[in-house]
Amino acid sequence: MVKIINENKTKNIALLIDGDNAQATLIGKILAEAGKHGALTIRRIYGDWTTSNMQGWKNTLNTTAIQPIQQFRYTVGKNATDSAMIIDAMDILHGLLVDGFCLVSSDSDYTRLATRIRESGFFVMGIGKQLTPKAFVNACNVFVYTEILEPKETSLPRGKKTARKASPREEKSKKIDALPLLKGAYDMAIQEDDWANLATMGFYLHQLDPGFDPRTYGFKQLSQLIKSYPIFESRFLEQSGTTHVYVKLKE
Repeated sequence: MVKIINENKTKNIALLIDGDNAQATLIGKILAEAGKHGALTIRRIYGDWTTSNMQGWKNTLNTTAIQPIQQFRYTVGKNATDSAMIIDAMDILHGLLVDGFCLVSSDSDYTRLATRIRESGFFVMGIGKQLTPKAFVNACNVFVYTEILEPKETSLPRGKKTARKASPREEKSKKIDALPLLKGAYDMAIQEDDWANLATMGFYLHQLDPGFDPRTYGFKQLSQLIKSYPIFESRFLEQSGTTHVYVKLKE
């Protein structure tokens, strides 16, 4: 029987948010993304709550059960939030309180923290903007860009002649070709019969690029992205009562 890599084992996740580098308007979708990988048993957000830029978070904390952690800025120009969040993360790590972490920030200062978590054998997920340094992205097992979580612009009412202007994310998705990544993952997942399990390909795609997400290319699911490339063919196979998708590169 073909061995299928399964990453869906339920984990306990510590959600740690850098309030200075995250968007309060996306908190619902951030929770949903992190929740795909496990139960969010620890939820904390760090920042100086005496400053005006943190006001947007206050209305969402009670409803989302996120604990605010106060960190004063003792020196102008220095970010004490990073240090407080890193110290807490290491305490949680050594206390073996969770199976993984979700770090919400676009700051490169968390690169070493993410690397240290992975070195300890723990799952680490990152959520941040597309301008996040690649070193931080690659230090995570999975990285989700906040741009794909933002609401899409609504289309113009019928009868309007002016075309809707494409969003920056849509413009970028037109320029990026996913094929090299897909071929790389296919080569890693291919079996002796030249078919590759789609779930296994998904696993290897995140090994090649932790920031990979089909939504970056305008598709909700990996299977839809694969289907958009005619050089791939797909088939469905029932195994132990579960339908698995397999992909093959056409000759």
